[in-house]
Amino acid sequence: MRLAVEPAILLRLVTIKKKHVKAITVFCGSSPGFDPIFMETAHQLGQYLASRSIKVIYGGAKVGLMGAVADGALSQGGQVIGVLPQFLQTKEVAHTNLTELILVESMHQRKLKMHELSDGVIALPGGYGTLEEYFEMLTWSQLGLHQKPIGLLNVNHFYDSLLTLADTMVTNGLLKPVNRDMMLVDHSIESLISQMDNYVAPQVPKWLTPNKA
Repeated sequence: MRLAVEPAILLRLVTIKKKHVKAITVFCGSSPGFDPIFMETAHQLGQYLASRSIKVIYGGAKVGLMGAVADGALSQGGQVIGVLPQFLQTKEVAHTNLTELILVESMHQRKLKMHELSDGVIALPGGYGTLEEYFEMLTWSQLGLHQKPIGLLNVNHFYDSLLTLADTMVTNGLLKPVNRDMMLVDHSIESLISQMDNYVAPQVPKWLTPNKA
């Protein structure tokens, strides 16, 4: 006897089908930071992604952690695509040895293009720009605009305070636990990629029903 599967359940089964990431956007600082482990880990991340044949999408610069990620991937024969606003071409010093460098008009176009080219996101240590990029991708996911995994590589406990803040948001009723769980976090590159490969996006939208007057 064949069992009938309700359309909603069938849709759920299709939605949660896992897909290994083939291209990852990396957000990180254009400065090296004071702790050498930041540059070392950025370079190792690039190497690891290349070893897994995962394409690197990043901000296009050759300096700081950004350059280290690109150089790490290129050293292993990986594909690296940089996306750089034209006005930052001299400030961030464009990398000249990439697989491809895409120049765009604005910061928003940069994020949109990087999003279009990748299957997921990893944030390394960085400053305002890195956090802004990371949280915009999280917000888009929270709103159901994409279902891509968003990873946080917590190098040397760099993001511990940020994670505590996220927990405080949940405690105070300003962030749902299911949305807090979208923050995939690990100290290990390999473990973080494994989490991303097995990620299933929340099926509960931020707003279930329209507000009633």
